[in-house]
Amino acid sequence: MIAMQPLQLLLDVGSGSLVGFVLGLAGGGGSILAVPLMIYAVGVPSPHVAVGTSAVAVAVNAAAGLFGQARRGLVDWRSGGLFAAGGVLGALIGAQTGKLIGGKRLMILFAVLMLVVAASMLLRRRGETGEPGSPPSRGPASRLLGVGAGTGLLSGIFGIGGGFLIVPGLMSTAHLPAQRACATSLVAVAAFGLTTASSYAWSGMVSWWLAVLFVGGGTVGMMLGTRAAGRLASGRHLVPTLAGMICCVGIFILYRGLAGSA
Repeated sequence: MIAMQPLQLLLDVGSGSLVGFVLGLAGGGGSILAVPLMIYAVGVPSPHVAVGTSAVAVAVNAAAGLFGQARRGLVDWRSGGLFAAGGVLGALIGAQTGKLIGGKRLMILFAVLMLVVAASMLLRRRGETGEPGSPPSRGPASRLLGVGAGTGLLSGIFGIGGGFLIVPGLMSTAHLPAQRACATSLVAVAAFGLTTASSYAWSGMVSWWLAVLFVGGGTVGMMLGTRAAGRLASGRHLVPTLAGMICCVGIFILYRGLAGSA
């Protein structure tokens, strides 16, 4: 159990609000900011506790988002279920692997991942196709299971949702249009987050108070972000802006890690 000062708890709520706001505004990518915020803003001393706690928040936020998307009829349960089934074992293996990696090395790898995420977000933005109302396609089960396993592995190691991989994975394997792929991805994000969080919790690497406050802040932030997104005439600059933010944070973490101060 980590003893936290009132200011740190307030920063935790604020960090959760920021992640939720980004998720509501841009529709994805924000959860990868959770671990850096917990370490560098909130002051969580252990990268592993930050990863485990972040996984709890990712799972809860994804489950809440999934409920709303399911009510709108945008979730392809077959594709999402197969993708999640393939990735749960990968997430479990990834979580066990992540706990064996030293904290400094884990953060350096996390920084590299952030740079990859930023690049993939920009590439995916350019390549998005498909109409929002298109019917779901019957993608090959073997491909969904295989791609899900690889995505779950990364999700487990770093405690992230993995939406930046899940969405294009669903678009390519199940041939889902972008809007359906984003909605369906929440099935896998929730499953991966729950698996990773359970593994880290079993090892005592979750700060439950921080998780609860982070989720609470994230809920408020997501509502504000969703409302702001609905008022914007065009959201074409949102993803590039978020990608730039993720890239800057990744460079900062990489610098801190290579300089020996992480």
